[in-house]
Amino acid sequence: MQLLLTAAAYDRIKDRIAPFVGDLDIVTVDQPRSFQRNGRAISPEDVDPQIVWSTLEGFTSGLLPTLIGTLLKSPDVKWLQTFNAGLDNPVFKQIMSKGVRITKSSAQGVTIAEYVLGHALSLILPIDTQKALQSQGVWAPTPHKEVSQTRWVLVGYGAIGHEIALRIKPFGVHLTVVRRNLAPLDLADDVVQMTDLSEAITRADVVVLACALNPETQDMADAAFFSALKPGSILINIGRGGLVDEDALRVGLESNQPAHAVLDVFQTEPLPEGHWLWSHPKVRVSAHTSNSGLGTQDRADLQFIDNLRRYLGDQPLTNEASPDEVGLPAS
Repeated sequence: MQLLLTAAAYDRIKDRIAPFVGDLDIVTVDQPRSFQRNGRAISPEDVDPQIVWSTLEGFTSGLLPTLIGTLLKSPDVKWLQTFNAGLDNPVFKQIMSKGVRITKSSAQGVTIAEYVLGHALSLILPIDTQKALQSQGVWAPTPHKEVSQTRWVLVGYGAIGHEIALRIKPFGVHLTVVRRNLAPLDLADDVVQMTDLSEAITRADVVVLACALNPETQDMADAAFFSALKPGSILINIGRGGLVDEDALRVGLESNQPAHAVLDVFQTEPLPEGHWLWSHPKVRVSAHTSNSGLGTQDRADLQFIDNLRRYLGDQPLTNEASPDEVGLPAS
């Protein structure tokens, strides 16, 4: 059995997996189309993995095409562990159509939840107003709504949505979760379906989009969405850029629906130079970087190590994707 991963990833985990991998054939890649076994170069013809680990540093270093390209050509791949939380890229449908099991990353959930919380708190509390008064030397009260008085709508309740709920509920907020499964959640006050979204957001002070991008959710934040949104509310999108109709958002901002938009993802990435979102006074832009907490890599490594142990022991894998997540019918 052969495992394919980046050389950097293998260097991080090799001592931790050594006790249980046995004679697993480990092949690494450190440059495009450059493969090694035990530190020695091997021919691409000798690379036929059953397991592929697609890591974030593989993406940032330009090695992802080699990893995924090798996977797509190999007839024997059985399992892909990816750094992605969402599987809207068409390549995942192609991979799963080959019969490959896909496990998603939950490592970014903590840092994305902190991103959401940090931005929301800084917009709910009068921090900017107090700073402005300080700069003017003005001693004045700043009455404000308390976080505990706010109502939140969280669209999507996967690993990231759960981490968000864990962090906001201790503040005493009222939380409505929008998801397909209507089973009660300990961290939610209400659970509703997507058909009830427009009614739920009429009362929401904060709306967080943390759902997958699919035909049902494409441009879900459209003109009707913003017309229903509570004036003065905050919209935070850490899901996918395709969830928000950016033209409709621009119109919504003009009517204070929402009053602020925090966007980490966009219809076009990187966000083009000169795009109106860069300079809009009611919009905060970050470069799809809400997952960049310094603990993300360690959590991702631990998840892969655990799943590798499970896979080799013929045990259930954690965070395994279902066919409908990539647009395939359920088996």
